[in-house]
Amino acid sequence: MTTVVFAIPGDINLPTGGYTYDRHVLALLPQFGVTARHLELPAGYPAPTVADLDATARAFADMRQGVVLMVDGLAYGAMPADVIKQASGPIIALVHHPLCLETGLDDARAAELRASEIAALALAKRVVVTSRTTGKTLIEEFAVPADKLSIAEPGTEPAPRATGSRATLQLLAVGSVVPRKGYDILVRALQRVATTIPWQLTIVGATDRSPETTAAVQAQIEASSLASCIRMIGGLPESALAEFYERSDVLVLSSLYEGYGMVLTEALARGLPIVTTTGGAAAATVPDAAGLKVAPGDVEALAAALQRIITDAALRKQLADAAWSFAQTSLPRWQDTATKVAAVIKELAP
Repeated sequence: MTTVVFAIPGDINLPTGGYTYDRHVLALLPQFGVTARHLELPAGYPAPTVADLDATARAFADMRQGVVLMVDGLAYGAMPADVIKQASGPIIALVHHPLCLETGLDDARAAELRASEIAALALAKRVVVTSRTTGKTLIEEFAVPADKLSIAEPGTEPAPRATGSRATLQLLAVGSVVPRKGYDILVRALQRVATTIPWQLTIVGATDRSPETTAAVQAQIEASSLASCIRMIGGLPESALAEFYERSDVLVLSSLYEGYGMVLTEALARGLPIVTTTGGAAAATVPDAAGLKVAPGDVEALAAALQRIITDAALRKQLADAAWSFAQTSLPRWQDTATKVAAVIKELAP
């Protein structure tokens, strides 16, 4: 069998979309003729210390001569060329979304990351992206040749249709509490919703990725008139998150940018109506018939969409039916994802 070393920074069990993708690919590659070995890189990426870079360079240098190395973009885009060149074999960069497009970076850090990513991607033999939108961005802004790119969208497992709530309307937002997810915008939008229909928003996502953002959003909630209607409960394992999807009535995504938006396909798989921004790939991930879409960062437009979906039960059912229908025929499965990644690995194998 072909062998690949898959280098991933930090704890692979973290409940984020990128790590979920990595876990599924690692588990499924052997089914498609690829032996995959997980190499855990230091957790400091995408802001590695000198010690982190030294450890990475040693790990790459110690790899068997010529073995294919696949590196998660959370680390790869922040690696200097002299670290990358310690690997003797061909490199595949897996890019979920460019690091320099993360919300909240100052101009100097964003420029530093952009330069680093352009240089790193030039050293990769192939680049795997998780959406057509990200692929287009890498071609147009990061000088990646189109013939070097492969698209392997995240898969979605079949799921039972959500039954929803029985009393208070349940809104669900899923994603780490970081600036890019726009939770401050979501809270502001909900403050503009006027309805007698009771509702509750649950935010499920890691609260330790950006402690300052978590503190700010929590303070914003507590200072608002909605403190009893909005709760942040932290990250959850997939099994526990599935229960929240099951009991929810609407999925809300307020992100400023998404490389793909796996929570959107998880919602589609359960037949949930969706309110989403059009940031990054999110617009293409959700079919028009299944969701209400607004420009990222537009508080008034998001408030209007939330007002509509909270107050109009017929609209919710219409969107939910379209989501469920789409999910039954059009969502990629994780086997499809692994098949595409395996094909790229085999092309580079000695």
